[in-house]
Amino acid sequence: MTQHVVSVAGGQVGGARTADGVLSFRGIPYALAPTGLGRFQAPQPPRAWDGVRDATAFGPIPPQPDTPFPGIPTWRPGDGDDILTVDVARPEQPNTGLPVLVWIYGGSYTNGCADMYDPAALVRAGLVVVTFNYRVGFDGFGHVPGAPDNRGLLDQIAALEWVRDNISAFGGDPGNVTVAGQSSGGGSVVTLAAMPAADGLFRRGIAHSVPSEYFAPSMAEVFGRQVAEAAGVPYDIDALANTDPARMIDAANAVLGSYRDKPGLRRQVPTLFSPVVDGDMLPTTPLDAVGNVDLLLCHTIDEFRLFSVTGGVPAVSTDAELAALAADVGLTPNDLAHFKATAPGASVPDLHAMLLTDFFFGEYAIRLAEAAGGRAFLARFAWRSPAFGGALGACHAADLPFTFGDLKPGGPFQDLLIGGTATAEDWALAGRMVDAWASFAANGDPGWPPVTAASTPVRIWDRTDRLITDPGPAVGRRAVWAGVDYPPVELLSPAAP
Repeated sequence: MTQHVVSVAGGQVGGARTADGVLSFRGIPYALAPTGLGRFQAPQPPRAWDGVRDATAFGPIPPQPDTPFPGIPTWRPGDGDDILTVDVARPEQPNTGLPVLVWIYGGSYTNGCADMYDPAALVRAGLVVVTFNYRVGFDGFGHVPGAPDNRGLLDQIAALEWVRDNISAFGGDPGNVTVAGQSSGGGSVVTLAAMPAADGLFRRGIAHSVPSEYFAPSMAEVFGRQVAEAAGVPYDIDALANTDPARMIDAANAVLGSYRDKPGLRRQVPTLFSPVVDGDMLPTTPLDAVGNVDLLLCHTIDEFRLFSVTGGVPAVSTDAELAALAADVGLTPNDLAHFKATAPGASVPDLHAMLLTDFFFGEYAIRLAEAAGGRAFLARFAWRSPAFGGALGACHAADLPFTFGDLKPGGPFQDLLIGGTATAEDWALAGRMVDAWASFAANGDPGWPPVTAASTPVRIWDRTDRLITDPGPAVGRRAVWAGVDYPPVELLSPAAP
């Protein structure tokens, strides 16, 4: 295997050819291993090294729980602490000034790692693609007294600073960086756009399936205390820093599981972690701060079916349960009646998925696009998965294989949502989505008009694409949400622990 050597801050790294036309450099430290008290502090610059550092293997993944989805890399104690590493994939033929795409993985701010995604198709489309690992779960997003909130986001900023300082050595243009992500990765993209510390580190953002929930500090503290109590340790930074990560993971899982048996919206939220609007590093939610970067926003039309169909959240199967859920998200009985009227014949489980698709993802994506001042493009993914007898529909994460142009079996999302059934039409859709991402990253134009005060054009991604115009916030299902806002979530209700 021919080694390809590049000089970066800290030393030299040796990568290798990993696919046709693609060179990869993996496991490069962008920050010190977060150990000791550093486990709950902002990332620190890495140490330099001598000689050529082998960069042909991914770094260890961050501590995280197992997931119910097959094929996703699994963390085990002892895997290693040097988790803050970056990976670069570039075209094999030397070039300079290429647009850069930095990918932030999703996973409910709890799971995920860089080596779940194959960027080869995006590289062959003319991009330098960067992936990286950042802290997730309690280590990345749990509230710890005396420690900064949003440590996972601070890791992301450190990775973007590394890109700014080093990407030209790989042929990338540090002045033309697009940050992309899905689910909590998409949430990270729009959150970074609202963080002063990330200003100037990227020009554009691609955000798929952005979750609408942000925490007030009081909410983050409630969960922090509950996790510490479940772990059986004092709620202070010294005790927490000396507690085994696996113990903290088990404690967070126990707290999350406790909400499944309690009334209220939290039983339908499969995570304890969200960005904290602390008034400092994150002064406000993205709805009040987008507009300083160009955005490409997308959501799937059946987002919540990934959770409701697979048992990831408790079922809603009666009219009474549906009415309680509607009230939990701020809808009146009249609102719910209007919502039902937009979907005549829909079952209660279908309405459950539709309500939470809108509340957590769809309505929020449209509002972000409308708030961006003419700098946002909007899309919806409508390709329906054949998995679970078709019950998943165009669910959360169904778009991921298509955005990476990778439908072949062997990946976690491919095997779960596509299997071996990808057709020529499916591959053509993947090609169109890769082209749209590459064009947007290169010049800010994905191939359809942006959202403006006068019009909301929406690209519908499907086996046959189309461009529609959203009728506006006073029409159809959108009218149901007119009275619902998205402030940071405050303290839990008195009924909660």
